[in-house]
Amino acid sequence: MTLIKSISGIRGTIGGEPGKGLTPIDIVKFTSAFAVFTKNNVGKERIKIVVGRDARISGPMVSNIIISTLSGMGVDIVNIDLATTPTTEIAVTEEKADGGIIITASHNPKQWNALKLLNYRGEFITAEDGKTVLKLAEKEGFSYAEVEELGREVIKNEYNEIHIKQILDLALVDIKAIKERKFRVAIDCVNSVGGIIIPDLLKALGVDTIYPLYCEPNGIFPHNPEPVPENLTEISKLVKDKNADLGFVVDPDVDRLAIINEDGSMFGEEYTLVSVADYILQNNPGNAVSNLSSTRALKDVTEKHNGNYSASAVGEVNVVELMKEQNAVIGGEGNGGIIYPELHYGRDALVGIALFLTQLAKSGKKCSELRAQYPEYFMSKNKIQLTTEIDTNEILKSMSKKYASKKINTVDGVKIDFKDEWVHLRKSNTEPIIRVYTESKSQSEADELARRIIREIEEFMN
Repeated sequence: MTLIKSISGIRGTIGGEPGKGLTPIDIVKFTSAFAVFTKNNVGKERIKIVVGRDARISGPMVSNIIISTLSGMGVDIVNIDLATTPTTEIAVTEEKADGGIIITASHNPKQWNALKLLNYRGEFITAEDGKTVLKLAEKEGFSYAEVEELGREVIKNEYNEIHIKQILDLALVDIKAIKERKFRVAIDCVNSVGGIIIPDLLKALGVDTIYPLYCEPNGIFPHNPEPVPENLTEISKLVKDKNADLGFVVDPDVDRLAIINEDGSMFGEEYTLVSVADYILQNNPGNAVSNLSSTRALKDVTEKHNGNYSASAVGEVNVVELMKEQNAVIGGEGNGGIIYPELHYGRDALVGIALFLTQLAKSGKKCSELRAQYPEYFMSKNKIQLTTEIDTNEILKSMSKKYASKKINTVDGVKIDFKDEWVHLRKSNTEPIIRVYTESKSQSEADELARRIIREIEEFMN
């Protein structure tokens, strides 16, 4: 069993002993700590928290414990039940709530679940706030309400419709253009909450022909739920068999979006953000942000539109923070995560679908033709296993020194920019490894750069 307590929340495999898996006791403790933190953070005793969940098998059990615990802490609850991560984020602000808890382990397999924590702005809590919550949980520094002060639960089921309406109201979403193209769209929602909201969104956008795959929200994932190429063979075949114009794939909580071209090939998860950013920047010039491990193509596209590109440390909260600093009009992560601040500051596959379909409709191109117009980069993702005795920081310092003549970024590990390629080295916070991300003009060159860097690190280790 596994339990990972991090600054952004708690996640683990269901069952086992307390402290070793995500058990009811751990859920109670962490929920209680978050209630205390939120009360202190907003400066009032009676607070309101929104709770939403994806369709995992363990979701009802985890949700019932969280809601009961919050009530026991004297917290009022708005339970929106089955809802995407971005829908829950929007619900926090719409309800003028003091925080939110999203019950989802994102792309992790079905035996996992997690509590993701939101502040009153519907955004993930910061690293410092996360540390505070962890300390409160460790000290068990909380006290429960007496009977007259128990929190009250309200169930609201309208937030899918609210989310969709907010997307339709965006100036850069063109329903007329989408409808005129008469798109035929295949979708894979991995039997989670995307299966509830994505068909409704597509119909509202004017898409009449939808080929659904795995849209029953029963939490039984038919394949590994991470939307990467090796897991998308079935929808690729469906797109070709049905002669669809494109396919959309989301993860269980619908904050990541992958796209399938009309010929069944991959648009590329790194290029979901690149393409949407291109459309946004054509119509609303400005700045863009992604994390250090995302493709250089976003920088190229941003500069083509006379904007400034900036890179943050890995993690959505870091991307959002830098987007606000740079007043970015678009941002996100290369895993298919689109953050469009015109709607809200959170990765949102739903707004990504609407913006991408508008762009594709207005372009008059096929999906593969749209993809072909962007700079071609290839990425290689590897890792180096370490022993606990090895000082990871010293290795990263040594690599920085070795390549001191190059452009170095040490905001998050070490990123080394070469003329036509880059490498990003990050230490894991949960296991003794160094992650090695490289990008170059061909797959063979990206792989070779990774092998070279790994050899050099192994020399330092020896």
